[in-house]
Amino acid sequence: MKRYMELLRIPNVWVLLLACFPARVAYGMVGLGIFFKVEQATGSISFAGLAIGLNAAAGSLTAGIRGSIMDKYGQTWPLRIMVPAYAAMAFALNAMHSKPLMLIFAFVMGLSAPPINLSVRPLWKIVVPPDFLRTAYAMDTAIMSAAGVVGPVIATSLALSSRPSLPLNICGGLMLLGGGALAITKVSRSWIPEKKSADYQPLWRHKPLQLLMIEGCFLGFGWGVFDVAVPAFTTIEKVPYMTAWIFTAMGIANILGGLLAGLVSKRTSSLRAMRRTYGVWFFASIPMVLTHPGWTMVIAAALLGLLGGAIMVFYWEVMEAIRPLGSPTAMMGWLWTVEGTLMSIGSACGGVISEKLSPTIALSITTACIGIGYAILALGKARLIAADRIPTPEEDLEAMKDNSPTTS
Repeated sequence: MKRYMELLRIPNVWVLLLACFPARVAYGMVGLGIFFKVEQATGSISFAGLAIGLNAAAGSLTAGIRGSIMDKYGQTWPLRIMVPAYAAMAFALNAMHSKPLMLIFAFVMGLSAPPINLSVRPLWKIVVPPDFLRTAYAMDTAIMSAAGVVGPVIATSLALSSRPSLPLNICGGLMLLGGGALAITKVSRSWIPEKKSADYQPLWRHKPLQLLMIEGCFLGFGWGVFDVAVPAFTTIEKVPYMTAWIFTAMGIANILGGLLAGLVSKRTSSLRAMRRTYGVWFFASIPMVLTHPGWTMVIAAALLGLLGGAIMVFYWEVMEAIRPLGSPTAMMGWLWTVEGTLMSIGSACGGVISEKLSPTIALSITTACIGIGYAILALGKARLIAADRIPTPEEDLEAMKDNSPTTS
């Protein structure tokens, strides 16, 4: 804990964490917010699922484009356009009663989604010293995971209250508050996009990114199946209330995993730490296949979330080490385009597999996808070799200077 207390005493750390938190809660609310709005307006669960799918697909398909815009023009004006546009779409969708219009607004809302998380990550390099970067990534991941736990709870509570129309309005308000606060912070306004190297090539030709995209296809699909398989399993077993316990345990453990990863020694390379944790993650996913909805599944989900939170920290470090200059936001954006799209497909397949075959088969697909992802990283580790080394303090300092707001 001493390490984190030292981090929080660094200027602008609290500013960055608090500024973006409301927007992250908004993203945690949006899926259920859309679901409850559309389901209450139409009485159709399948139509509500279609609206969520369109929103998620639009957000993932354009993530790379929105990231590229920020890498070229900076964060200030893109955030000041996308944040109010997203909030306006949330308010408008909440006022809709026509089925076609609800689908259209859900889709456009996804298109305008501000890349909040992708915007925050490059800012840490200019806020904290190099030896605190892993700890900062861990803290940021924990805050992001916490928002992911709080958001659904707020959305569900509001939807089941006497004012069921509140979730989307609160979601829009939180995005205005958090996204607007991030856009006006000094660290965001002063962030200058990196200059691209002379030999810069399109990101889709970048060999390390190609490898991570292939891995992301399997991981995204498997995780999409998982997100539907768990509630399907609890519903079939007539214990739907266990869904909340399972996902809450997973979310809290995810936070703890991210914080623990931040304490791992900097003498361990990010690639080595990620591969080792990824391997353990595969074995930790097996109990989910062997359990049934109940407290055993809650424990299995918590173990899965613990290791998943740790992997996310190392994943960001690997990304930072292998990406070409000039792509701090776009690289992750294009990765999410691939992974998020496959996640949407996985969610659709997960429902069919759980209903027609078995939720256990669906969960086994998630385990298989994690195993395939690990194998891909193991076989292609040569492409990620840039992340398999410990930067010297001088190199870290130079990287910080290259990214500082005062660089012309």
